[in-house]
Amino acid sequence: MSRLRQPPLVTGISPNEGIPWTKVIIRGENLGTGPTDLIGLTICGHNCLLTAEWMSASKIVCRVGQAKNDKGDIIVTTKSGGKGTSTVSFKLLKPEKIGILDQSAVWVDEMNYYDMRTDRNKGIPPLSLRPANPLGIEIEKSKFPQKDLEMLFPGMSADFTSENFSATWYLIENHSTTSFEQLKMAVTNLKRQANKKSEGSLAYVKGGLSTFFEAQDALSAIHQKLEADGTEKVEGSMTQKLENVLNRASNTADTLFQEVLGRKDKADSTRNALNVLQRFKFLFNLPLNIERNIQKGDYDVVINDYEKAKSLFGKTEVQVFKKYYAEVETRIEALRELLLDKLLETPSTLHDQKRYIRYLSDLHAPGDPAWQCIGAQHRWILQLMHSCKEGYIQDLKGTPSPHSPMLDLDSDTRPLVSGHRSQTASLKRGSSFQSGRDDTWRYKTPHRVAFVEKLTKLVLSQLPNFWKLWISYVNGSLFSETAEKSGHIERSKNVRQRQNDFKKMIQEVMHCLVKLIRGALLPLSIPECGMRQYGGWEVKSELSGQWLAHVIQTIRLTYESLTALEIPNDILQTIQDLILDLRVRCVMITLQHTAEEIKRLAEKEDWIVDNEGLTSLPCQFEQCIVHSLQSLKGVLECKPGEASVFQQPKTQEEVCQLSINIMQNFIYCLEQLSTKPDADVDTTHLSVDVSSPDLFGSIHEDFSLTSEQRLLIVLSNCCYLERHTFLNIAEHFEKHNFQGIEKITQVSMASLKELDQRLFENYIELKADPIVGSLEPGIYAGYFDWKDCLPPTGVRNYLKEALVNIIAVHAEARLEICALRDTVAIHLTPESKSSFKQALEALPQLSSGADKKLLEELLNKFKSSMHLQLTCFQAASSTMMKT
Repeated sequence: MSRLRQPPLVTGISPNEGIPWTKVIIRGENLGTGPTDLIGLTICGHNCLLTAEWMSASKIVCRVGQAKNDKGDIIVTTKSGGKGTSTVSFKLLKPEKIGILDQSAVWVDEMNYYDMRTDRNKGIPPLSLRPANPLGIEIEKSKFPQKDLEMLFPGMSADFTSENFSATWYLIENHSTTSFEQLKMAVTNLKRQANKKSEGSLAYVKGGLSTFFEAQDALSAIHQKLEADGTEKVEGSMTQKLENVLNRASNTADTLFQEVLGRKDKADSTRNALNVLQRFKFLFNLPLNIERNIQKGDYDVVINDYEKAKSLFGKTEVQVFKKYYAEVETRIEALRELLLDKLLETPSTLHDQKRYIRYLSDLHAPGDPAWQCIGAQHRWILQLMHSCKEGYIQDLKGTPSPHSPMLDLDSDTRPLVSGHRSQTASLKRGSSFQSGRDDTWRYKTPHRVAFVEKLTKLVLSQLPNFWKLWISYVNGSLFSETAEKSGHIERSKNVRQRQNDFKKMIQEVMHCLVKLIRGALLPLSIPECGMRQYGGWEVKSELSGQWLAHVIQTIRLTYESLTALEIPNDILQTIQDLILDLRVRCVMITLQHTAEEIKRLAEKEDWIVDNEGLTSLPCQFEQCIVHSLQSLKGVLECKPGEASVFQQPKTQEEVCQLSINIMQNFIYCLEQLSTKPDADVDTTHLSVDVSSPDLFGSIHEDFSLTSEQRLLIVLSNCCYLERHTFLNIAEHFEKHNFQGIEKITQVSMASLKELDQRLFENYIELKADPIVGSLEPGIYAGYFDWKDCLPPTGVRNYLKEALVNIIAVHAEARLEICALRDTVAIHLTPESKSSFKQALEALPQLSSGADKKLLEELLNKFKSSMHLQLTCFQAASSTMMKT
């Protein structure tokens, strides 16, 4: 037994001496924490626990019993401190022996004295059995302290009837002042008494011979008279008279002593009754004490008293004891019912459940209270889970229950889910690529998300104690040592029989948790027969991918907490299946929402062209996809025991198709921008790009884009997408373990090239329209008819005009290429020089000197008008020299 306190130490006892059944007060240190902690008390080797009354940790009251030792220690034993020690001792005095004819204020228990009158073989006169003065001289009591005499004669006694009689002690105590002559006389008296004892009955006969003769003569006279009376009538005979006289004498004696003897008998019966009440007051007071302790909640005291009464009076044959013990059993049965009701009450803590089960096992309650408690807790958990769902559904419908779950959501945070506040905050803030529509939904947790958080918190608050209660039931720690020993075999059988039952309980709780979450988030995965029990969420909008990711994180943490309880993995497999389905759903929803965001990117096109001829639209498109994939990083990551999201071929195909839709939506967005009417283009926010004044010269004047300019910008964006953006996106897909990336890239590239070809053709068509427009009027002018055709006189003007326009287009191209080459001539590399050369060779060569002269004049005009800007491209040293 592990000691939690110091051993008991007795430092004082009052009084420190006395006869048996003397009431004493014991004082000391660490004498116990309560009545139930006191398990042993001995005084002079005698067990006094039955009469002990614990008052405090420093005081105990009890009565001293009949002990073998005259002097000994006071030993206190407690549960918390073990066996103690004592610094004081108690002396047990023998009760004063009162003679038969001595007066006493109280009735003396005469059974404690040895009566030598029953020894018929010795002829000692009755009155000389216990002489008050055996020496036959005057007794003079000394004033020596009793303690000093005890120290001088250890283990001896001054009582001449004791086996340990000490003559020296007797003389010091009774004849310390007696003269020597008187002591000689006492020796003579002792010799005379010894001689009388040795002579026996013959000595008495010799000493009283005359008396015997007188008695003989009297008997003879009586005999003669009796013979003489024989002739008389019987009624008047002397014998009859003598009998009457004796009867009257007897009646008179009875009358004289009847009152005294009656009082003695009454006192004896009263004393016996008081002794019984005093000795067995524990049993007689036990029913009332049980009621009081039950009201105070001191069940340990009740159980200890009941065990003590059961061991002492459980098999008694005394009717009075039977009657009172039956009352005790009645109150104990009521206590069993009370404890069972408290055990089955919900909610209750694990500590209280274990305590009540231990009480019931100590009281030997019928049945299996521990298993009843497990069943009650199982039903309570299921009821809480369904009540949680009903509360949130009522709150969603606008008819909240008295204890609406949404009211205490903010104050009822779950510490087991780390990072919950930060995740929720990030969801409320949103991200940079979200649209500018109404975002008020972010500032309130959706009912279904709050329901999942509340439900998982409820399970994690109830299931651990439920599991620990079962573990305690299995290993026997719910029961006390006594109950464990008595019911070990039967409990082992119950555990083997009920192990499958408990496993079904845990599985039912897990299935209920999973189905309730599925009913809220994945209603299509619930059969129609279970929708009424687990569904009922009348919601029109789908949860966003971010909220689903948050729910997945919550369920993952719940799974980790349940795994820490060492619950078998086969029971938790349903939660893993739920997590996988939610991850797949989250990926699908996120990709769908991303596709919708991509469709709206056309509204964000600002037509601001950078130095590379690109707008911000391709960058926004890539950022949108990157942010979307980043939000799925935790969802796609496989935690221990989880399967990949893309393990199913069907999921791979759906994700691949959604990814292709995202790419094609952006391609469609570019096509919309390229075909948008001029009036629909918002160019009020455009900035002036001075680096290309000729290409966008019109923008400087009226800040509007022509169809040709839009087509060129979109074509530039398409080229960038093909060379960079789509390849970067493919890398991001591969980084996040997407499947079918090659297919996504191929389909997207094909659609992009198709759009690029169409846009290029549209641009060529736009540039050719003026030429065709100038040819057609000339061809059909005057309603030309071959029948009326005159002989040709030469090439008509419309063809000449067309040729001039074609030459003008080529001339413009040569002029622009030459202007760019001359501007950056100092920075050209061999490769760039070769590129310029190839571009000029592809154009028709200028054969006439007038054309060459015109080209040179236009170049000089360009350099003169853009002198300040062109200076930026010159070397620093040459610039300083010119200055």
